[in-house]
Amino acid sequence: MKKNTVDTKQNYSARGLVHKYGDNIDTDVIIPARHLNTTDPKELAKFCLQDLDDKFASRVKAGEILVAGSNFGCGSSREHAPISIKALGISCVIASSFARIFYRNAINIGLPILESENASKAIQNGDKVAVDYISGTIINETKNEIYKATPFPEFIMKIVECGGLLNYLKTEGEKK
Repeated sequence: MKKNTVDTKQNYSARGLVHKYGDNIDTDVIIPARHLNTTDPKELAKFCLQDLDDKFASRVKAGEILVAGSNFGCGSSREHAPISIKALGISCVIASSFARIFYRNAINIGLPILESENASKAIQNGDKVAVDYISGTIINETKNEIYKATPFPEFIMKIVECGGLLNYLKTEGEKK
């Protein structure tokens, strides 16, 4: 973790208020199974993290950032979990680590996620954070601290920019 002056004029991939939660947030907590009778993203978003924080969905504003501890998204392989987060308007999830199936599902639907143990530990609920996906830079504007995450490889960045794997494949198909 390095302290530095934050350039607030730089264009970041995401910038917003942080909602922070702990370790081992599983997919059943992200979207409770009783709400899986729909595939409508807007409907799923209403119940995102409901059993952990029943006011979460009503508090979140588009563009805000979710920060969690280790093993975020563990549990089942349901795509509903990252879909509910993205549909709610969360622009990015930062965690110490992600369950691998959640990581893949998030990329497949175009939800940006970054692993950074230092950021996960230091960033607090209510901090304002800016994220650059290309460089993997995470800036806590509240504390004037900079953290590093592994940046997205170019092909993953293209998937995220297209809004998910299916849109990416469609775009690539149209180019040919």
